[in-house]
Amino acid sequence: MRIFIRGIVFLLVIISLVSCKKTLKPEELPSSISIGATYYTQFVIRYEKGTHLTSNFRRGDSIPVNTPVRLLTISSKAITVELLNPNQKLVVKNVEKHTGDDVYRAFDKLFAKKKINLSKFTPLEKAQIDNGTVAIGMRKEAVIVAIGYPPITETSNLNSNQWIYWSGRFNKFKLHFKDGKVSGIED
Repeated sequence: MRIFIRGIVFLLVIISLVSCKKTLKPEELPSSISIGATYYTQFVIRYEKGTHLTSNFRRGDSIPVNTPVRLLTISSKAITVELLNPNQKLVVKNVEKHTGDDVYRAFDKLFAKKKINLSKFTPLEKAQIDNGTVAIGMRKEAVIVAIGYPPITETSNLNSNQWIYWSGRFNKFKLHFKDGKVSGIED
């Protein structure tokens, strides 16, 4: 019986070690990602309790597009950045089953070395981007900057004419597109 219990304990320890997130060392990162470097948010990020899930729930406080951040750490499952003004930490938890992205691809969608050029958007699109909201008439590119990417479990192809987002765990809203512009919003 003791051998059996020791075997189970050993197995549980091994499983817990394997499932732990590993903080990546600078030499393990792609050349485009550097610990301590400054990046800019690529869309309006929503977060709760200091955490943004890449599932991209549309609730909580928001961080505007083009907000400068400093990369503090990156692991196989999470990214930690510091917002430079005001000094605040944000943890981004990568939910790969909803995004299809590994942590590096998630990073590239969220942050870049350059700011988004907002001058290419119409006045309507700029106003919605500032508010982190969507309105009829917005182009797909503006929608992504305003509210981010829809989860792939709901929208497998960005070329489709319907994108589905989550407002929260159990609430969804749909964006309908015609000729590449929002033609309807369903809550």
